[in-house]
Amino acid sequence: MAAASASAEGERWWQPGQEVDEPGMETEAQKLELCCGDAGESNSSAAGKALEMDQLHEDSDISQASVSNGGDSETGKELVELKIIWNKNKYDVKFPLDSTGADLKEKIHSLTGLPPTMQKVMFKGLLPEEKTLREIKVTNGAKIMVVGSTINDVLAVNTPKEAAQQEVKSEENKKEPLCRQKQHRKVLDKGKPEDVMPSVKGVQERLPTVPLSGMYNKTGGKVRLTFKLEQDQLWIGTKERTEKIPMGSIKNVVNEPIEGHEDYHMMAFQLGPTEASYYWVYWVPTQYVDAIKDTVLGKWQYF
Repeated sequence: MAAASASAEGERWWQPGQEVDEPGMETEAQKLELCCGDAGESNSSAAGKALEMDQLHEDSDISQASVSNGGDSETGKELVELKIIWNKNKYDVKFPLDSTGADLKEKIHSLTGLPPTMQKVMFKGLLPEEKTLREIKVTNGAKIMVVGSTINDVLAVNTPKEAAQQEVKSEENKKEPLCRQKQHRKVLDKGKPEDVMPSVKGVQERLPTVPLSGMYNKTGGKVRLTFKLEQDQLWIGTKERTEKIPMGSIKNVVNEPIEGHEDYHMMAFQLGPTEASYYWVYWVPTQYVDAIKDTVLGKWQYF
């Protein structure tokens, strides 16, 4: 009876044609599914790695391209923002603060086409070529004034100026020193003005940021010189009036040390075609003489 019960129980548990799953064994379908799943994950992982490699290559290419095209960049240099003004044109430029005045002239050349030797560049006076912008205290927003003309224009202007200068030198060789001539003697005999600016003999300095004052004109009246670089003008001021003269209209500048006071000069600005147009200024401090001539006539003039 017990055997019959066990047999019946076995029949209920197993039917013909029914597969039996034994513990630890997997069906073929499950194996196939697992294989496909592993393969999918493997393929997905491989694809992901391939994408990562492609991205690395792209980043590397971009980096290499940045390096190869970086020759003109100023990466790593401290830049200063400048406003360069020439012939009513304005250029906003970022330029390395530790570059020299000569470097800036090359930059201006690339912007305007003016050769460096034909440029008169001004920032608180003529821009020194050998000093850096940092050394002359250029700051953000600084205005750099540029005066210059084409070679043909300069030659056209220089020809009469050169002839006038040669004529003056020839006449000077025939005459006694200027300071001994009667017209100048009457001014010089008044003596050195008490409020004239101090002189430094044997030194050349840039123009000061304030007007040159305390000097005499040919009538013995007080006169001051103001150099308006942003307007390219020389202002000659007296008690009565101020004359605003374009620097380009000044034909020549002559000067001579004052005998007995060689640290001061007498100086004339030629405002017209002849000597009669000379505007004389007396007791000009010697350290500013070259800076005045360079500013008025420009370094490309023939002396």
